[in-house]
Amino acid sequence: MKELILKKCNSCQAMVKVITDCHCPCGINCCDEPMEEIKANTVDASFEKHVPTYEIKDNIINVTVNHVMEENHYIEWIMFVTENTEQTVYLKNAKEAKATFPYQKGILYAYCNNHGLWSNEVK
Repeated sequence: MKELILKKCNSCQAMVKVITDCHCPCGINCCDEPMEEIKANTVDASFEKHVPTYEIKDNIINVTVNHVMEENHYIEWIMFVTENTEQTVYLKNAKEAKATFPYQKGILYAYCNNHGLWSNEVK
């Protein structure tokens, strides 16, 4: 499975998706400091309110994140990564954290603006 690599600046909160990561000392920098890699499911927060859950029906993956969608605390996006594709649904003004994707095996990611990256494997 293709790995999702995200890096975030601790100063300005900019985030980048890395297609091929470098392993040299220079790294990827922002605001004159190295960006930190974001790892899924590592923040001390409510697992059941952040991990994307799914149901497969008629060859469609219906994804839900049981999370509030308030002005200052919400799921920013849901992404589905397979071996050959990435699909993202942005949820900035959505009332619910939901998305649908064609069924394939892959990994679902959800990003909470306060609690970071969360993932769940689609089998």
